[in-house]
Amino acid sequence: MSNLSLDFSDNTFQPLAARMRPENLAQYIGQQHLLAAGKPLPRAIEAGHLHSMILWGPPGTGKTTLAEVIARYASADVERISAVTSGVKEIREAIERARQNRNAGRRTILFVDEVHRFNKSQQDAFLPHIEDGTITFIGATTENPSFELNSALLSRARVYLLKSLTTDDIEQVLDQAMQDKTRGYGDQDIVLPDETRRAIAELVNGDARRALNTLEMMADMAEADDSGKRVLLPALLTEIAGERSARFDNKGDRFYDLISALHKSVRGSAPDAALYWYARIITAGGDPLYVARRCLAIASEDVGNADPRAMQVAIAAWDCFTRVGPAEGERAIAQAIVYLACAPKSNAVYTAFKAALADVRERPDYDVPVHLRNAPTKLMKEMGYGQEYRYAHDEPNAYAAGEVYFPPEIAQTRYYHPTNRGLEGKIGEKLAWLAEQDQNSPTKRYR
Repeated sequence: MSNLSLDFSDNTFQPLAARMRPENLAQYIGQQHLLAAGKPLPRAIEAGHLHSMILWGPPGTGKTTLAEVIARYASADVERISAVTSGVKEIREAIERARQNRNAGRRTILFVDEVHRFNKSQQDAFLPHIEDGTITFIGATTENPSFELNSALLSRARVYLLKSLTTDDIEQVLDQAMQDKTRGYGDQDIVLPDETRRAIAELVNGDARRALNTLEMMADMAEADDSGKRVLLPALLTEIAGERSARFDNKGDRFYDLISALHKSVRGSAPDAALYWYARIITAGGDPLYVARRCLAIASEDVGNADPRAMQVAIAAWDCFTRVGPAEGERAIAQAIVYLACAPKSNAVYTAFKAALADVRERPDYDVPVHLRNAPTKLMKEMGYGQEYRYAHDEPNAYAAGEVYFPPEIAQTRYYHPTNRGLEGKIGEKLAWLAEQDQNSPTKRYR
């Protein structure tokens, strides 16, 4: 049976991060917006009340650990599967063990790590077993559940947002490891100076697991001084972390710099540079689906109606990744990046929508003109709703020349100014022709 129960009786070969996993809520550091005394979640956990949930947050924020703590309080068996390495076979086996537990009067938590990696049909496989009480489902994800998880699964689970640990939180995690005599370094002659502790905390971007791994590596590599103590100096941290890691800061700016470079390369019609930055993101461990989402934004913001197919290509790349997995899926995203970079560019829709939003926020809420109003009842028809509306399909060229669809106060407003690039050039020609028909029409809405 795959079991997440915590057993520290023989932890000689366990990494420090595994040994230091909290055994109860008192040892759990961070997430006070969820776990502070008196909050609903800790009250439910301490009472052993289980409900299905999605734990959403960056790496190293304690998603797996929280699932383990919940299981401990509930005295439940835990089945753990990873959406990266598991498939239908592993899901069925875990469900069967949970069914046997239920028949024996025991509860089972099914913990699914990186649940966003499962496709929609795989996510659907959990639903009947959640509904009949065979499992309490806990999914962990680094991605926005609204985009990555089925609405059916979300409707059956409460979403909890776990935030990156603060620098102070990470220092507390390190102190805990330094003081614990059973699981940490409390009974060893190892010294962690304040400046080194702070430097580790600032390096790891709120990732407790990475902080403990760094501490363990330093403890293993440090040499004893004349007094027999191993002092973990900042110079050793620099040596271990390396120049590459040192360029990261505690706000994760370097990752967003890479994303920004990719976006600007695509916008600048530079496919080779765009592929370079994409490769940098992937090799650094960035999520390809984050890039896929950015491609969708680029297709709308920077290509727009100059090539409407760009949106289809970006969506297809995302869909391909979810269907075939990272190896082939990463190439599909690369294809979309090249297509977007080579496509004609226009931000006319982007700027038009911004202008419309600004207008709506700054101007009064003008009444809908009577001729545009819906008239589903006799009373509304008697009030003139919908009268004099011109049905475009009954007009020459399916265009009601001279008609206006704005309130009279802003009848001459124009937001969309198409470029002459790509398909948008044709759109501009059509709009110019329509404007000419309006100008020459003897029938005009507002005179």
